[in-house]
Amino acid sequence: MSDLLKLPVLPLDDAVVLPGMVVPVRLDAPDTRAAIDAAGAGAERGPENDDDTGRRVLVVPRLDGHYGAIGVVAVLEQIGRLPDGERAAVVRGERRARIGSGVTGPGAALWVEAEPVTSDPPTGRTHELATEYKALVVGILQQRNAWQVIDSVQQTSDPGQLADLAGWASWLDVAHKAELLAETDVTARLEKLLEWTKEHVAEQEVSEKISNDVREGMERQQREFLLRQQLAAIRKELGEDDPDGEQDYRARVEAADLPEHVRTAALTEVGKLERASDQSPESGWIRTWLDTVLDIPWTTTTEDSDDLVEARRILDADHAGLDDVKERLVEFLAVRARRARKGLDTVGGRGSGAVLSLVGPPGVGKTSLGESVARALGRKFVRVALGGVRDEAEIRGHRRTYVGALPGRIVRAIREAGSMNPVVLLDEVDKTGSSYGVSGDPTAALLEVLDPAQNHTFRDHYLEVDLDLSNVLFLATANDGAAIPGPLADRMEVVTLDGYTEPEKVAIARDHLLPRQIEKAGLDPGDVEFSDVALSMIAAEYTREAGVRQLERGLAKVLRKVAVQLDRSALPAGAAAVLPGESAAGAESAAEAESAEGGGSTAVERPVHVDADALVTYLGRPRFTPESAERTSVPGVATGLAVTGAGGDVLFIEATGMDGEPGLQITGQLGEVMTESVSIALSYLRSQGLAGDLAQRKLHVHVPAGAVPKDGPSAGVTMTTALASLASGRPVRSTVGMTGEITLQGKVLPIGGVKQKLLAAHRAGLTDVIIPKRNEPDLDEVPESVRSALRVHPVADVAEVLEIALEPETAQQHAA
Repeated sequence: MSDLLKLPVLPLDDAVVLPGMVVPVRLDAPDTRAAIDAAGAGAERGPENDDDTGRRVLVVPRLDGHYGAIGVVAVLEQIGRLPDGERAAVVRGERRARIGSGVTGPGAALWVEAEPVTSDPPTGRTHELATEYKALVVGILQQRNAWQVIDSVQQTSDPGQLADLAGWASWLDVAHKAELLAETDVTARLEKLLEWTKEHVAEQEVSEKISNDVREGMERQQREFLLRQQLAAIRKELGEDDPDGEQDYRARVEAADLPEHVRTAALTEVGKLERASDQSPESGWIRTWLDTVLDIPWTTTTEDSDDLVEARRILDADHAGLDDVKERLVEFLAVRARRARKGLDTVGGRGSGAVLSLVGPPGVGKTSLGESVARALGRKFVRVALGGVRDEAEIRGHRRTYVGALPGRIVRAIREAGSMNPVVLLDEVDKTGSSYGVSGDPTAALLEVLDPAQNHTFRDHYLEVDLDLSNVLFLATANDGAAIPGPLADRMEVVTLDGYTEPEKVAIARDHLLPRQIEKAGLDPGDVEFSDVALSMIAAEYTREAGVRQLERGLAKVLRKVAVQLDRSALPAGAAAVLPGESAAGAESAAEAESAEGGGSTAVERPVHVDADALVTYLGRPRFTPESAERTSVPGVATGLAVTGAGGDVLFIEATGMDGEPGLQITGQLGEVMTESVSIALSYLRSQGLAGDLAQRKLHVHVPAGAVPKDGPSAGVTMTTALASLASGRPVRSTVGMTGEITLQGKVLPIGGVKQKLLAAHRAGLTDVIIPKRNEPDLDEVPESVRSALRVHPVADVAEVLEIALEPETAQQHAA
């Protein structure tokens, strides 16, 4: 017990002190400061300790929060401050000591009993290991030119001291040094050191071999590069140089009219290409990038036309109707022309920032309007299809590190246009994919493209140089404006295209669709002639749409049959040719009929006249009749007006009552808003005493086309009218359509899409339309031909709706 020392513990995190080492210790931790303060103050000593014990501490490694079992008795040499002002102490390790039990001591330090560890005297095996280890260490140090350390190692004859010198070895980590401190047997300590040092030497040899191989490879590449340069010079002297070689890229970049920042980036890449090997894949990437940069028209622009009269003439020639849309486009062009004259829209600056979004049903001419705007301005036109795009890289481009990387669609559109100020149509922006996952949000990438405060420095991930888009005229198209993300829609000005009236469709068919389809069918303009009645019937009775896409398909079908008829007439008389899609019996009967009519000749008189009677032959019987003609006036059925992705539409709402447990059943895949409208309508009728016996009956409300989901805030009026009709037994007038939302007090609230709904009512053959009174200003947007054909009833209260919509009460109903 006389050898036990009572010492404060100095823990070191992630560090190990071996005997003979002199190390500085930062006093930045409370337990470290407490141990040094206790040693520096000459802590109380026991009678068994010598006079210097008060300046000693027990240095113990603390790795991952765990104390080692063996520590080092160290002398506190000095206490001072580092250059940065932080306190520090210098300790010198003396000998190993085994940690005993804790004892009490002064100050905040942890005091323990420490028993010094004595090593067995060295054996012959120990001296052999020490000699081998010393030779290994000297070899390592000679490579590092550490001659002073070599002298210290060679002058150390004690095997234990030699082993403890490993505390300074840089190739040993903290765990290895902690293991050395815990090993009290010198022979075992030297065996471990030999094993670790040999592993280090082997790793060093492998690293050196790899470094030599890399250095030799680089020297070989440099030699090959010099030889290639010499070969290129020789070929140039012989007139055999390749015009598409690397040296041509530098000449092309220097000769190209590029912005300064683009020229600098391109010359940097040319330098990399000249230093790269032909076999390196990087060479191909650089060439592709340079070709892309050189293909972009950085300084090429087209001159805008500021003739607004000519612009309106072009719009009128390309599109019938849509007067409000054309007026807005002419205003747009006028503002851009004035800004250009004042120098406000210049290359490298910020443009006017207006981005028009053409929103409307399919087939109303949104894309062709973009082409007309480009023609009116005298600019190039490029269409960028965004439908189904789910990857942000489609807009911003791919990083060049990816295999098959390409610039984004915006950069490709600029390159395709060949100018920096084209009209770029972002088609179907509302159908940009929403389930983008880890690929990024493409609509978010469009924000920078369309933001006038940012797009003059648009940066494509592939190009990695700024691209000025401020002079590009962006137009967007969408079928559903509500599907465009809010931040993106905020950067656009919506121009609504609600659809065409029947006269407008006839004009479009005669002036645009018919000439195009005659050419596609291989016919001449003199081969066929359509009457206005036939065109009107195709638009009204064979198709039902806001646009003219189905109308064009109907014309194409008629012209195909006319082509078949004309081809058959060219056959010899009496021949019964079997045409594709026709049976032999049908061909024979057709030939006999033609022969009888023409006195044995199959010739068909030109032009072929297509009138109302001929349409039944070519297209079959009409598919659509007025909705009012299809309905029977029965109580509980009302006609509503709705807006879908294909434009305005007519929507029937049916209500019926039956015996059974009182309750309400709703079918037709209605959304939450329409379901709530049914409840509000029923509550209103009950509160006003208009519900009759509905409260005692089982009610069923249904909206036909049950497989189609429906929702929207404009069916309340129709729901109320259907239930009121059921309760009173008074049918709803078959010529009345209605739209609007109601409150529990019976107020009729305004809705949207009035123009589209009135066009749908006109197409469906309705004569009376009920709309909310607060929507009366929207009637100014409805074409005069539609307004004159409809009696529009603006109402503010549900009582007015019921008065207009329900049939007059009969005496029998009054008595009931």
